[in-house]
Amino acid sequence: MSRMLSLQFRRFGLPGAALLVLAGAGLLYIVRWEWAAGWMSLVMSQRTYLVLSCPVAIAVGAWLARREHRAGVAELFAGTPRPRYQRILLTLAAVGGAVGLAQVAVLVVTGLWIAPTARYLPGEAIAAAAVGALAVIASAWLGLALGRLAPTPVTAPVLAVAGLAAILALPMAFHEDWQSTLASPAWGMNQFIEFQTVPGRVSAAQAILAAGVAAAAVVLLAAGRWRTRAAALLPVALGLALGVAVMPHDHRRVTIDPVAQRPVCTADTPRVCVARAHAGLLDEVTPHARQALALLARLPDPPTSAVENTNTYLDENTIVRYGADTVAFDVEVGADGHVEHPDLLLHRMLDAAGASAAGCPNGFDVAAGMAAGAWLSGQRPVRDPDAGSYVVEPGGTPPPSDDVEATRLWEGLRKLPEAEALARVVAVREAALECGDASGLLDGDAR
Repeated sequence: MSRMLSLQFRRFGLPGAALLVLAGAGLLYIVRWEWAAGWMSLVMSQRTYLVLSCPVAIAVGAWLARREHRAGVAELFAGTPRPRYQRILLTLAAVGGAVGLAQVAVLVVTGLWIAPTARYLPGEAIAAAAVGALAVIASAWLGLALGRLAPTPVTAPVLAVAGLAAILALPMAFHEDWQSTLASPAWGMNQFIEFQTVPGRVSAAQAILAAGVAAAAVVLLAAGRWRTRAAALLPVALGLALGVAVMPHDHRRVTIDPVAQRPVCTADTPRVCVARAHAGLLDEVTPHARQALALLARLPDPPTSAVENTNTYLDENTIVRYGADTVAFDVEVGADGHVEHPDLLLHRMLDAAGASAAGCPNGFDVAAGMAAGAWLSGQRPVRDPDAGSYVVEPGGTPPPSDDVEATRLWEGLRKLPEAEALARVVAVREAALECGDASGLLDGDAR
């Protein structure tokens, strides 16, 4: 049995698996900035590209099925003493195992890129990855079954196009978000914030439906008559019914993971914390945070700790307002899995003199906040790492208006006596803490 499985794997499994690995790993490498923040980001990105992987798997299954037909060995196999179901199971195991392992291999290859900094691996990420592998296996088996029913040269490309059209268009036929999510394992997997996750019940519902499609493919392969093949509709219907029952209907397809938002802090003081999703970046953030706290020490009642801002626009019911003793900052992860533009962290932490405007319903004066932080750092306001000193060369593109205004306010502060400039910076900080209006606080007519 193992020898036959090995033979089937080499004949049927390896070509499709190699294609999926090359296509999947290459595509994810190109868009690595989408998933470099962590394991859940990587898994959700791979799930997004099931929109391509599943049609490819269907086409691979149909192409492999035609190989056996083209070789003219169907009658030869039928005359062997080995039962039909054993031959079918061997083929299914070879094809399904190969494409499933290909999905895992893509995660392993791309995961090595972020392994040094990705420390948070939730169970939901493993479940979401398993659903992706199951969806590809079901697609390959379906292609194998349809390819044996219609072993023509055009079957594989037609199924690839049809599969792509279905996985793109089918979710749009529903009005409810949960229905679209159940209809397509790739739907809604774009991760806008690193704290997003795929709930376990969503993955369970999608897995049940994918298993139903896989079972239908097995029935199509095993059945010898059209009446028996019609029974393939039963596992699909059962999977759909169970999937609808399991799928949560009361919230979005993706939610915020509170565990990913929990702080991970330094053991010594001054305390610096990042979200658990970014725990591997704590050592990179800490030096910049402590430098910012040292510069803020010249203020009255200065902040004594720095914490990553975990507020998200997707979860407005849990907005956190940070107190005067805390500097809240955002962590941006680059395509290499490390902090993006680490030199800008100091400027972000000094924004509005270390007062977090995170959670302010109407935002805060960007220019005033940048200018106050720049005065404390003694450096020109910086927000865009490529904007330089904001000096516009002849024929050049003017920088954003906030940057121009921040530079003007900063230059005005530098001309004032230190005590007066410090008083105005403190006023901006107090306004930010109260979500107040900072306009005019740094201008020459400010009182």
